[in-house]
Amino acid sequence: MQQDGLILELQQGNEKAFERIYQLYSESTYGIIFSIVKDEGIAEEVLQDVFMKIWNNASSYSPDKGRFFTWILNIARNASIDKIRSKSYKNKKQNLKADNFVDILEHKSNFSATIDAIGIKKYINILEPVCKKLIDFLFFKGFTQKETAEELGMPLGTVKTRNRVCIQKLREIVA
Repeated sequence: MQQDGLILELQQGNEKAFERIYQLYSESTYGIIFSIVKDEGIAEEVLQDVFMKIWNNASSYSPDKGRFFTWILNIARNASIDKIRSKSYKNKKQNLKADNFVDILEHKSNFSATIDAIGIKKYINILEPVCKKLIDFLFFKGFTQKETAEELGMPLGTVKTRNRVCIQKLREIVA
């Protein structure tokens, strides 16, 4: 079954199609979630939530708006960010060790896995270091612009402007 047919069957409520989509996408989706929440148990919980959202909102996917995998990753990213911004998560993570905050760009393992999973590594690597850092914080770690400004020691307005410029550069590279 081709992907378009599989997606159509999912949108029609076919459970077998949903199972196949889970088999195809759960591992890479889990990788994205884990790179944000950094906790296996929470990542598994968010993964379940993400696939429930996929099942419940399959009809909202439109190929005109982008690739199916990108749609899934946006759901995963948003669910992960919602989770780490939740009060229960913050209370649980109050006493994290410092190594959880090591910049993943410098160690590259999580960042490379994340950007490889969504197929944009070759594009991200072309960008200048400040863009890599901003994209890492804002999109892969789920930081707000204010949190990113504090982490990088930049004025908030500079983060906002550079983010727009970096995303525009990424769009031009990908196009």
